[in-house]
Amino acid sequence: MIRDLFSKKKKYATIPSEQAKQEVPEGLMTKCPQCKSIMYIKELRKNQMVCDQCGYHHRVTSSERIAMTLDEGSFEEFDAEMISKDPLQFPEYADKSAKDREKTGLNEAVITGKGTIEGMGVVIGVMDPRFRMGSMGSVVGEKMSRAIQRAVDERKPFIMFAASGGARMQEGVFSLMQMAKTSTALNRLHEEGLLFISVMTHPTTGGVSASFASLGDINLAEPQALIGFAGRRIIEQTIRQKLPDDFQTAEFLLKHGQLDQVVARKEMKKTLQNIIDIHRPAHTGIKED
Repeated sequence: MIRDLFSKKKKYATIPSEQAKQEVPEGLMTKCPQCKSIMYIKELRKNQMVCDQCGYHHRVTSSERIAMTLDEGSFEEFDAEMISKDPLQFPEYADKSAKDREKTGLNEAVITGKGTIEGMGVVIGVMDPRFRMGSMGSVVGEKMSRAIQRAVDERKPFIMFAASGGARMQEGVFSLMQMAKTSTALNRLHEEGLLFISVMTHPTTGGVSASFASLGDINLAEPQALIGFAGRRIIEQTIRQKLPDDFQTAEFLLKHGQLDQVVARKEMKKTLQNIIDIHRPAHTGIKED
């Protein structure tokens, strides 16, 4: 009898073989970089790419951002065919831009167009850091300026989702000129009494943060977004002081008066709707009694 007990097959759990591990489909699961939780990517997308354990906001593509923000089927893109040239003949710039176009399906680092939010018309620009890290080259500045002019012509508010590493070094001074160009376009919008809502997402840095991203009538940001001009290490080396741990985060900027509100992604569309609704007399040209 005792011999029979030891002769029975053991039903212990086995460690999956390397072959079994390889059979798990790639792209099925991901790890949150903040809390290290493992989650299904499908479930993460249902949650608008926000970790349901710690609230970490994962990056989203420009097309995902548009789908989250605008009414379904309302988006009409502007200037989709515009492609950057290589004015300085910068080494490998043309090849890298071509690879980004192939990889992302985008022609540039920003998508512009118009649509509606709960039936209210808006003009929108959404930057995409997958393309040259969302850097601002000549085409980004031109598309932005044209979109702002469309907002002026159609008497609609302009919403910009910024996500950028700053000016595009491969275009040199041509990139830096876009800071003035977009700021001038926004001044025309301001003179017409129209609304500009700037939404800063992770990251918003360099020449973008120093120009149009900070010029909103209302400046919003997503939680924990990195927002600033120069890098933390450069600043510390320059001033020879240790910076606060939360320096250049959305929460730090809100505390010091550089933002109007930090808005979670799930609340962004509703927040934009409320702001636009409050300012509706201004952006429709209807005077209040």
